[in-house]
Amino acid sequence: MEFTAEHALAVRMRSLLLTPGKRLGSVAEIVDWFGALQAQDMASGLWSLGVRLPGSTRGDIDAALERREAIRTWPMRGTVHLIPGADAHWMLELMGVRALAGAAKRRELLGLSEQVADKAVEVLGAALQGGKRMTRAECLAALIDGGVEVSGQLGYHLLWYASQQGVTCIAPHLGKEQTFVLLDEWVPEPNRPSRDEALALIAHRYFRSHGPATRQDLARWTGLTLTDCKKAIALAGDKLTTVSVEGAEMYVDPEVLEPGPKALDDWAALPGFDEYMLGYKDRAMMLDEGHLAAVVPGGNGIFQSTLVEKGRVVATWKRTLTKKAVAVEIFPLVPLKPVARKRAEAALEPYACFVELPLKITWS
Repeated sequence: MEFTAEHALAVRMRSLLLTPGKRLGSVAEIVDWFGALQAQDMASGLWSLGVRLPGSTRGDIDAALERREAIRTWPMRGTVHLIPGADAHWMLELMGVRALAGAAKRRELLGLSEQVADKAVEVLGAALQGGKRMTRAECLAALIDGGVEVSGQLGYHLLWYASQQGVTCIAPHLGKEQTFVLLDEWVPEPNRPSRDEALALIAHRYFRSHGPATRQDLARWTGLTLTDCKKAIALAGDKLTTVSVEGAEMYVDPEVLEPGPKALDDWAALPGFDEYMLGYKDRAMMLDEGHLAAVVPGGNGIFQSTLVEKGRVVATWKRTLTKKAVAVEIFPLVPLKPVARKRAEAALEPYACFVELPLKITWS
C-alpha cells in the first residue's frame, strides 16, 4: 500500500487521537490505546489527556487519575509516562530493565553503592506499607530517618530507583505535591503476559497510536533493541499492516485506515511533551528541520508547546496562569494570515476551558 506523506500524516493524526474522526471516552481508554503517554511534566501530561477528551477540564482528569485510570512511573527510557496501572510490572520488566542496566554508572557518579540504593527501596517500602500515600518531601524524610543520604541528586535517583524496581509508583498530586504509593497496593491485580506476549502488545499499541511509523521509531520510543523490535512486529502479526510512505516502510494498525482519512484542515494546540512530537525518532513529517531549534531551544530536551495546522507545526506557544486568566503568547514559525491567526486562537480555546479560565492571547 503506497502512501503520500500527506496521506500518512492524516492517518498518523487519527492514530494519535488528534482528529474528530477518532475519539475515545475516558483516560483509561486513552492510556490503553497508547500503552504509554509522555508525562515527565505533569501539566503537559494532563493536557495531553485533555486535548484528546474534548470538553474535559483539569478537574475531570485529576478525578480520573484518583480513580486509578492511569498511573505515572518510569516504564521505559528512564522517562515518566502515564500508563495503565495493571501493565506497570510487565512494562518495567520488558523495557525499564534497560534503564536499570545503566544505573550503575549513574550511581558511581553520585557516589552511591548498590547496597545503599537497595536499602533505600526497603526503607520506602516499609514507610509506604499499609496503603500510605506520601509526598516526595515525606519520602525523602523517611529515607533520612532510615539512615540514607538524599542530598543533591541522590534523593531523586533513589525515588526513581524504587519505582524502576517495581516497588513504588507516582500517585496523583496532592495540591502541587507529587506523591508516591506502593505499586502492588495501588494496583493489586497486575497483568502478567509472557515476554513474547509483551513484545507483541507493545508493538501493537505503539503502531496503533503512532502509525504509520518505522521500526526505528518503535526502538526509539521503547528503548528496545532493533532486534527485539523486529521480533515484536512479527509477533503482533495481522494486528499490524505494512505501508510504504514515499519509499519508507512503515507499520500501522489497519483499524485506523478505515474509512480513509479526509484531508486535514483542523488545528490543535498541544503541550510540548506530547506523543505527537516525542513519540518518534524521525519528526520530519510534522516539523520542518529549520524549526526544531524553536521547538527545542538549545537542544536541551525541553519541548515548547506547539500549534499544529494540518498535522504540521506552525507556531509555538507559552502560557501563564493567574487567578483571573490564562495568558498565552504565540510565536509563529511560518507567516500566518489573519484567517489562520483566528483559527490558531480558536484552537487555544479548549485549553482555556480545560483550565477553566478566560483566555488572553498576544502574538510575538
